[in-house]
Amino acid sequence: MKVALFVTCLGDVLFPDVGRATVTVLERLGHEVVFPHAQTCCGQMHTNTGYQRDAVGLVRHHVEVFEQALADGCEAIVAPSGSCAGSVRHQHAALARRAGDEALAVRAEAVAAQTFELSQLLVDVLGVTDVGASYPHRVTYHPTCHSLRLLGVGEAPLQLLRAVRGIDLVELPAADVCCGFGGTFSIKNAETSTAMLADKMSAVLTTKAEVVTAGDASCLMHIGGGLSRLKTGVRPVHLAEILASTA
Repeated sequence: MKVALFVTCLGDVLFPDVGRATVTVLERLGHEVVFPHAQTCCGQMHTNTGYQRDAVGLVRHHVEVFEQALADGCEAIVAPSGSCAGSVRHQHAALARRAGDEALAVRAEAVAAQTFELSQLLVDVLGVTDVGASYPHRVTYHPTCHSLRLLGVGEAPLQLLRAVRGIDLVELPAADVCCGFGGTFSIKNAETSTAMLADKMSAVLTTKAEVVTAGDASCLMHIGGGLSRLKTGVRPVHLAEILASTA
């Protein structure tokens, strides 16, 4: 399968290794991965902060870029982010319709139908749970809000992690509780966000895990930052990086 990588702006700027790991996993499985260089922010930040009119231009650009990728032979679009994949699948067409652009909405729906978060693509589309990974560490998994509630990835990330050789996967207490990041929520509601983060860190620490993983770099940035400030020694590692590992 030929797959277009939607790397996300956060991944591109702050966590490029996550994008590289996504490519590594898919190429190991025999798939071709292409990177549309014209891609930019999908507009999620604008949408979730209330600047929906401003987001429409970004939606149009995203649709144009990935329409071309599909026209050039890509059969799917993959994002190592439940948050950004969720925005494409559940916000783009609605934004276009709200702006009175039905034609764009229809095009956005077509792109969204071929857009998948990494674990969704691997398990639900490609039918793969064992990607040939090896990761001899004690790991706990945090299901991020958008992947869990918006995309409904369900057990897919855990199925992938359970198949990793050498991993000691431990259940995270109250796993489905938000970590408190929420993009600008953590800035506008800092005290509430910090309290939620404290609860999440406490849950992580009870597992005695060396690594906390998730499918969104944004949430890992939040959780990892808190764990680092407390000098806990627990490392945040994206799901894609674990799946890419053969250590």
